[in-house]
Amino acid sequence: MDSQRVPVTSRFRGSGRSTTANRTACVPGDGIAEPSIWELGLRAERARAFCDFRPRAAQRWNQSTNNPGGHITIELRVNERIRVPEVRLVGPNGEQVGIVRIEDALRLAQEADLDLVEVAATARPPVCKLMDFGKYKYETAQKARESRRNQTNTVIKEMKLRPKIDPHDYETKKGHVVRFLRGGDKVKITIMFRGREQSRPELGFRLLQRLAEDVSELGFVESSPRQDGRNMIMVLGPHKKKSEARVDVEAEKAKKVAEHEAEQEAERQERADQLKQHEAEQAAGATKKPKGPADNLDPE
Repeated sequence: MDSQRVPVTSRFRGSGRSTTANRTACVPGDGIAEPSIWELGLRAERARAFCDFRPRAAQRWNQSTNNPGGHITIELRVNERIRVPEVRLVGPNGEQVGIVRIEDALRLAQEADLDLVEVAATARPPVCKLMDFGKYKYETAQKARESRRNQTNTVIKEMKLRPKIDPHDYETKKGHVVRFLRGGDKVKITIMFRGREQSRPELGFRLLQRLAEDVSELGFVESSPRQDGRNMIMVLGPHKKKSEARVDVEAEKAKKVAEHEAEQEAERQERADQLKQHEAEQAAGATKKPKGPADNLDPE
């Protein structure tokens, strides 16, 4: 029986209305209509929209359609989660075992009391290694924590001064700048002008030059003095990097702690010596014969 064309009715999901599209499907001799390309595309779109709200349904959809999409994971596959017929096996010490079946690799891992970890999933065949997976995850976390600890974060400190600053206040502000530069941080120096001081910008310029010369051993002028409205700004950068400065600061702290402990030990030793001397004096006084009335008489 020849195939015939019949109209296909489709209902748009969520619209609340039904439309009869002027698409035709091929009906074989048994009277069952085969879906057209348009109808297949519509079904796929509905399935994807449904999978957006149902992650498990999305997983089943990807497995059934061989769709490479889905959630991206960085977790390594271990032991029974490796679903390939054969792998390129690497021993626990890095030796090359060769291409073996997955059953043999799992058996070797069980005999060695180790885990079979897939380290290169994109290779053909995938590369797996015998290792202690718990120890590997711990060491990886420690390395990541250490790298975050050692990474340098540039911090810009700010110090504000006035053109007519007092010498004592200037020394205090300079001490803060020195501390910031020793810590490996940049320092933004701001000179604030008020009232008629704005007509004398050379006062602030000379003050910034003086400060830059005083801290030249620890930092350099990264941004020259420039006028910014009522303020004059200069940026000082440290000679040492953040990591190097941190090492120096920790060494200086350790040195101060050692000196403090040495001073405490010297004080304890001095107190112990004084106590021994006092006890010796008390013992000598106890053995000495006390004077009696006859000792005061004249022997003649």
